[in-house]
Amino acid sequence: MKVLVTGGAGYIGSMVCIELLNEGHDVFIVDNFSNSEMGTITKIMGITGKMVQYANVDITDRTALEVIFRSYQFDSVIHLAGKKSVSESIENPLQYYYDNLIGTVMLVQLMQQYDVQSIIFSSSATVYHPASICPIQETATLKSSSPYGRTKLAIENFFRELTAAHSNFSVVLLRYFNPIGAHSSGEMGEKPLEVPNNLLPYLMDAVSGKRPILEVFGNDYDTVDGSGVRDFIHVEDLAKGHIKALYYSMQNTGCEAFNLGSGTGYSVLQLIDTFAKVNEIDVPYHIGLRREGDIPVSFADISKAQRFLGWRPNKTLEEMCIDAWRWQLKLLKEQHVEAQIVFPSKKTV
Repeated sequence: MKVLVTGGAGYIGSMVCIELLNEGHDVFIVDNFSNSEMGTITKIMGITGKMVQYANVDITDRTALEVIFRSYQFDSVIHLAGKKSVSESIENPLQYYYDNLIGTVMLVQLMQQYDVQSIIFSSSATVYHPASICPIQETATLKSSSPYGRTKLAIENFFRELTAAHSNFSVVLLRYFNPIGAHSSGEMGEKPLEVPNNLLPYLMDAVSGKRPILEVFGNDYDTVDGSGVRDFIHVEDLAKGHIKALYYSMQNTGCEAFNLGSGTGYSVLQLIDTFAKVNEIDVPYHIGLRREGDIPVSFADISKAQRFLGWRPNKTLEEMCIDAWRWQLKLLKEQHVEAQIVFPSKKTV
């Protein structure tokens, strides 16, 4: 199949492209490189040994995007492009609704115009009500607490209405939990050009000396050790879920949502301890106050994806931490930075 991947040079998108190429599909990447690098395209080709076509195009640029649709007959679209910072969305909701929602509408208009009827959408666990009972099922109440999450929810609602009106259209909504780790080759991983949105980049910055200390937001939750519990999934497992979703989409119409997570909740302190143990390094951290809006526990029920997509994650938390640190060390070497790895007492209060 020929697949258009929007945001294909990003952290998750690049891993999806690798899996697509390894499965023998043709890939065309559209990315505006606002939070990614063109060098990622070279790395994708180096890992897979296959050519990738790409264009530096923003999905809100309908004219430029149409040139691509006119030139290639795509079988499906995997849509990952969009802004993704919760805090930034609170400060600039207008930009988030324009880029995420309007950009998606423009993309789908072109899909319809050029007879592309299958799309895999990168959604998020942030669409779930903060009080959802864990493990969270796809049928849980949907109510996001941030403009970012509400753009994801608005897009999901748009796709449901679209497929209700057009019975030949196929949409798979993939609700990500917390992807971490890096490609097992050590050649690719998360390299945010903007402020990181995830825990692990902050942790690795603290270990390598780029950041003085990692702040843990709260240790008084009703959890195993008082810190928040989240569902961490290896980014390679997440990428493989897109391939399964693609095959499902080609055989089914309508709109279906699937959780992609590990199905297990790990606390922030468990993640820190695991990272320290498997990489034989201490992590300097400080226990701070809770952050407003943070919820105590969130992890997925992944039985629906197992049953209908034939997908299940295989990587352990230990592997996530090992791959992430291997990638970080490579980054430091590329940047000619000597990792200032220190060994303080594990806990600073």
